[in-house]
Amino acid sequence: MEEIAQDLAEHPFVQALTKSHLEWLAKCATARSFRAGQFLLREGGEADSLYLLRRGRVSLEVNVPGRGIEQVESLREGDIAGLSWLFPPHRWQLDARALEPVDCIALDARCLRAKMDEDHELAWALGRGLLLEMYQRLGRVRLQRLDLYAAESRRTP
Repeated sequence: MEEIAQDLAEHPFVQALTKSHLEWLAKCATARSFRAGQFLLREGGEADSLYLLRRGRVSLEVNVPGRGIEQVESLREGDIAGLSWLFPPHRWQLDARALEPVDCIALDARCLRAKMDEDHELAWALGRGLLLEMYQRLGRVRLQRLDLYAAESRRTP
C-alpha cells in the first residue's frame, strides 16, 4: 500500500490534491501492467477505472465503419486514460491499446464515485483535473483535424 501511495503521489494528475486525499485515493488504487498489444479498455465495456500512466505508450482508437481502426490520440507517461468512468452510462467510448509495455495505476471507478459523492472538495479537485484533461485533448484533436484538412486540401486539384 505504501508503494502505490508513493507512485500515486508522483503522478502529475494528482499534484493539486491534499495529502489526505492522496492517502484516501491510494485505497482505491491498484498497480497494473499491460503487454504491447493488450487493451486497457474496449469500446462499450464497463468504464470501471481511471488509469494514470506511469510508463509506456497507449493508442486511443475507434473503429470507423468502412475504414477500420483509426488512432485518435497517443498517450504516454504522465497522461491519464479512461474518462468515461465518471459519466453514466459508465461505458467506454473507444479502445485504448498498449503500443509498448505499460505500467499504470488503476483507480477503481466505483470507489472514486462514492468518495466524490461524500467529499465535495475531492470531487472539485478531481473534476477540475478531468476537465483540464478534456480541454487539452480537445485542443490536440482540433490541431490534428486542422492538419488533416490541410493535407486533404493539398491533394485536391
